[in-house]
Formats: sequence, C-alpha cells, structure tokens
Amino acid sequence: MWSTVLYYVPKWTVFAQAFLLLIIPLLLLPMFKMIRKSINSSFSLKPDKYSPPRTESPLKNIRLTGKYDTDLTAIRKVIGGQADVRFREITIRGTMVRAVLLFVEGLTDIDLVDTQLLKPLMLHGIPEEHRTAFLHSSSAMKDYLTEQVMTVSEVQAVTEMERFVESVLFGKTGLVVEGMQGAFLIGAAKGKSRSIEDPISEALLRGPRVGFTERLGDNTGLLRLHGQNESLVMTKFEVGNRVKKDLVLAYMRDIADSKLVEEVSSRIQKIEIDDPMESGYIEQLIEDNVLSPFQQVQNTERPDRVIAGLLEGRVAILLDGTPFALILPVTFSMLLQSPEDYYDRWLPGTFIRVLRFLAAMLALLAPALYISFISYHPGLIPTKLALSITETRQGVPFPSIIEALIMEISIEILREAGIRLPKPIGPAMGIVGGLIIGDAAVNAGIVSPFLVIVVAVTAISSFTIPVYSAGITLRILRFTGMFSAAVLGLFGVVLFFLLVCSHLVRLKSFGVPYVSPMTPYNISEWKDFIIRAPLKMMKKRPTMLKPNDSDRRN
Repeated sequence: MWSTVLYYVPKWTVFAQAFLLLIIPLLLLPMFKMIRKSINSSFSLKPDKYSPPRTESPLKNIRLTGKYDTDLTAIRKVIGGQADVRFREITIRGTMVRAVLLFVEGLTDIDLVDTQLLKPLMLHGIPEEHRTAFLHSSSAMKDYLTEQVMTVSEVQAVTEMERFVESVLFGKTGLVVEGMQGAFLIGAAKGKSRSIEDPISEALLRGPRVGFTERLGDNTGLLRLHGQNESLVMTKFEVGNRVKKDLVLAYMRDIADSKLVEEVSSRIQKIEIDDPMESGYIEQLIEDNVLSPFQQVQNTERPDRVIAGLLEGRVAILLDGTPFALILPVTFSMLLQSPEDYYDRWLPGTFIRVLRFLAAMLALLAPALYISFISYHPGLIPTKLALSITETRQGVPFPSIIEALIMEISIEILREAGIRLPKPIGPAMGIVGGLIIGDAAVNAGIVSPFLVIVVAVTAISSFTIPVYSAGITLRILRFTGMFSAAVLGLFGVVLFFLLVCSHLVRLKSFGVPYVSPMTPYNISEWKDFIIRAPLKMMKKRPTMLKPNDSDRRN
C-alpha cells in the first residue's frame, strides 16, 4: 500500500517549484515597498533644511539708476567679458542723450535691431517740438520712447540689474538710455531652428505630416493651429534652478478636470533640477511610481495626438528645447494605439489594433514559452513538431536559456547599433548583421534554426508598438520572463505574467488606473480599447478622466 502511495507522490522538484511560487512574491513585495518608501522619503526632503543654502546672485539688490556711465560700467563688469555679447553705443538724433543697445549674437533678431531700433533712434530721433518734454523727466522719456519711437510689439521696462542681464543673455535686446531710470527689454530670442518636418519616431501612412520642433513658440503655435478653440489654455512655468527654461501646461478649460490640472501644476512647481535638458527629465520627476518599468507619461512628436488627448480631458506639457511633448495621464492601451487607427475606417483600424495587442504578447512571452517547452514540458508540443525541434537541436552545446540569451542579446546590440549609426547605413547594418549572425550561429551549431525563427518573430513583433518607450519596457521584461521560464518552466512563465498583471492593476497615472477600462471594469468604454468602434458610436469621453464635459458632440 505504501509503495502505491509513494508512487503518486510528486517528486521533490515539484515541491521545490511550489515553494518558490509561494515564497518569491512574498519576498518581492516587501522589498519593493521598502525601496519605494526610501525613494519617496528622499524626494520629500526639504531643500532649505537638508541642502546647503544657495548662494545669492551678486546682482540681487542692484538697481539701474539712470546714471549712464555708472550703469554701463556695472553692466560691462558683469557681462562685458562674454564673447558673444555685443554693445552698440549711439547718440539719439536731435539730442545729446547717449544710449547703448545690448544683444547676444546668434540669439537676437538682428533685423529687428537694425530697422526697428537703430534706424528710429539714429536717423529720425526726437522731433524739435518734443525735445523739451523728452528731456524733462525720466518717466516722460520712457513713455515717449515706448509710444512714439520703438515700433516693436514687445517692450518691457525693468529696473533690476539681475533681471536685465539675465534677459539679455537669454536672447532679448537691452536698451539703456542716459537719464532714464531703468532699462528696456525688447523683442524675444530668435535662435536658429529647423523647419517643421514629418515626425521621425511616429511615422504614419495616413495623417498630418507635421511634427513639433525644438522651439517652444513653434510648438504652441502648432497646437493652436490644430486645436482652434477658445477654451485651449496654455499656462507657462519656469523650470530649472541654474539653466531656466519655459514650460507650458496645455489643457481644455471646459473639459479637463480641475483637480488633475492642479495636481500636475503642483508637481511641476516642485521640480528641483539644475537644467531640464529634455522633457524626459520632467517625465521622470513627476511620475507616480519611479520603480515601475512602465511609463506613466506618454511622449509624442505629433500635435494631432496631443490635441486628441486634450479633447479627451488629458493635459499636455511642452518644454522649450525639445520636440517631444508629454501627455498625461496615460493608460496601457494608449501605448498600443496609433493616430492612424482613427484616420482609417473602423474595420481596418480594429484589425491593426488587435494585431498590435497580439504582437505585444509575442514580444513579451515568445522566448520564455520556447525555453519552458524545450526544457521542462516537451510533452506539450505536438509530436511531429517536437521531433523536428529535437532534430534541429542536435549538436547544440548550450541549454535553451543560454542559446536564447545569445540570440536576444545579439539582436538588442544590433538594434542599438542601427539606431546610433548614421542614417544611410544604420538600417542596412541591422538587417544584414541580423541575417549574417543568425546564419553563422546556426551553421556553427551554437543555436537551433527554430530559435532563430522565434527570436525573429519576437523582434518583428516589438517593432509594431507605436510608442518606442513602451517597446523598450517589453524588451526588458522579456528577459525577466526568460529567466523565470529557465528556473520554473511553464509555472515560472505563469508566475511572471501574473506578477506583471498584478503590478499593472495596482499602477496608476495621476490617479487614473493604468489598465482602465479593463479594471475598473467599464464595458461602455471598450469601444476604444482593444477594438476601435465606428466614430458614430463613440459619443462620450472616457469617464476615468472625470471630464467636465463628457459629451464629445458638444
């Protein structure tokens, strides 16, 4: 009897796998909680209590007095040694009043300086009938120059030396006039910028051929052009402690939830960084979960995608110096959607979208399933296919996990090399390199031909994801799934997938569940989830965003 009982008792390896299935989640959960708590506590430190005090600018309390020689000497002392700063001293025609124009070469609009400032001041000057009033007082001089002489749209009077010097170095033209207290800041920076082109990272067959540029003014103009609505609000912030850059928060006043706008504004105002060189800095500093591999803010180069998000009740962030805008909050389904889904009819759009979801699953799980079936569960493979795979693996000296890692790492290196190489040879290098390495590896007996097919299908599937950052996430998780399959077989793949799903369910982006409308379950919003229903059926905006106006037809 005991021999019969022992015959049906599983082997010790089965108990070990069951124990690992139980203990791994119990160990991972407190570890991630502890790491996240330490990161959040480090972000909550008050700068004035834990950081060394910032050194105040030596120009903090200095004023422009109106004494020409004194002010000019002080300005030269501060920025006179800058090689790209130009001083143009003149005398205003009809008077003996001296003045100096300051501008930065390469940033300032020279045509504006020549035609709208130097020409009126040096050729036209002050008519005889206005000279007495002009020389009478500082305020009269300031009013006359602003209202009668300078034919420019943007003129601002300042008295603080720090603000004047800072604005000149950022590209504005400064004007200091003898006898006038304070100075003028004229015009805006006009640096070199590229023309508006088709977005490189989000190519479409059908849709607008317009993408953002590195100039914030061009980007806000494109946004106004695509979203011609008086409720489009753009709020400007200044971010960066040492290198200050303009940041614009855009939203639809009568659609976006006011609590969402306040939360995003609050996080932007709390940003502490020397120089936000790209919108990726802003994305990392305002996201909810720093440890999550999934992005909680979507980046895009397309104005049409931004406007579509604003019309749903989302908000957008545009930063000066980068063509990538940020859309938030974001859900996982957004990362697998393309603007082209809506430009084409609903049947092709639905087919392509379903295809993307299947491709995402292949990109995540295909190598892990291969490893688990070959190493642990060959009995689950059809007999003829199993015999074919076994025949192709004859002579391969490595276990399945090693040969899969060899091929996957090779593909990732080729992909990265193709991106970094010059454009004319990058794509060719990736294709030719992949073919050569794959063929050579099979001929050398390092990997099996069937694995080459699996890796190729996996790589191609990852290319179907419209958002490049989301593809990187799946590529990272793919390796985790491969190691899980190597340790626990198909149980490890299931455990890995359940851990990913549980993390996605818990994850939120600015208060919005990351996998909505799947959970919390809302069948009415599945019209624009895995499928893309006809436009006539999508009459409501997503309820998860809590829009002020839920009707799309208004």
